[in-house]
Amino acid sequence: MTAPAPKWTIDSETGVLRDVLLCPPDFYEWIPTNDIARKTLASGGGMPDVQALQSQFRELTDCLESAGVTCHYLTPEPQLPYQIYTRDSSQVTPFGPVLTQLFRPQRRGEIASVIRFYEESGCPIVRYASSGAVEGGDIHIIRPGVMAIGYTGERTTAEGAEQFAAWFRADGWDVRVIPFAEHFLHLDVIFSMVTDGLAIACVDVIDDEHLDWFRAHGIRLLPVTYKEAMGQMGCNVLALGGDRVVSPRHSRRINDMLKADGIAVYEPDLNLFSAGGGSVHCMTMPLRRDLLAR
Repeated sequence: MTAPAPKWTIDSETGVLRDVLLCPPDFYEWIPTNDIARKTLASGGGMPDVQALQSQFRELTDCLESAGVTCHYLTPEPQLPYQIYTRDSSQVTPFGPVLTQLFRPQRRGEIASVIRFYEESGCPIVRYASSGAVEGGDIHIIRPGVMAIGYTGERTTAEGAEQFAAWFRADGWDVRVIPFAEHFLHLDVIFSMVTDGLAIACVDVIDDEHLDWFRAHGIRLLPVTYKEAMGQMGCNVLALGGDRVVSPRHSRRINDMLKADGIAVYEPDLNLFSAGGGSVHCMTMPLRRDLLAR
């Protein structure tokens, strides 16, 4: 008897997005756990205004809903200021959800609400990361059979990346493990898919051998500068499928570049979240996309 397909499943970063997991920013604040947030705090601007945060979050959810995406929510908890970055605490795969292993002590409590969400939604977690650390911002399911996993030795360690990679290599996937400097936090700060054959990348900080691997898989790379990647979280976009993408309004040059390539760009204002070291890709865990494998 064939096992039923899991409720939540994706096999790419670019299939049409149907359901997504978010967390309202009720208790969000900037904390000095990455270079971007440390720079923001050092500027002396103070903590973000709660009403402004809620307004920007509503802009994001309005964009998603207008694109036909159903939004699901974790319950925010006061001791978890970065719970809004739902990308990191789990990873939906073609086989169902995988619980990742968060690196920072300030974030480890996020797993409780994530486990509760999957249990209550009727989709059990299929695997639990248990070696080193691995966070969803470093995991990119490019398309069926192709995956990239970044690691810096902190948010994702070599051991964590290799354990996750091994599960897919055992099924014949081509998995590329990409080391890069911890300064850049997660792979989605310097690389994100836009469509099946198009990505944006900070090409000056990714080694040529890895850029060549992307290109060998038919992925054209639109270049993003270091200042755009680290100052604007410019690579941190969410593909909606159907040549559509969510990219923050302040990434003007990048959005113009995407539009010139025929991409429809949804542009919510998310600068308060970017200042904390995360943006739309970090704030969204796709639960269900149209499958590219048929």
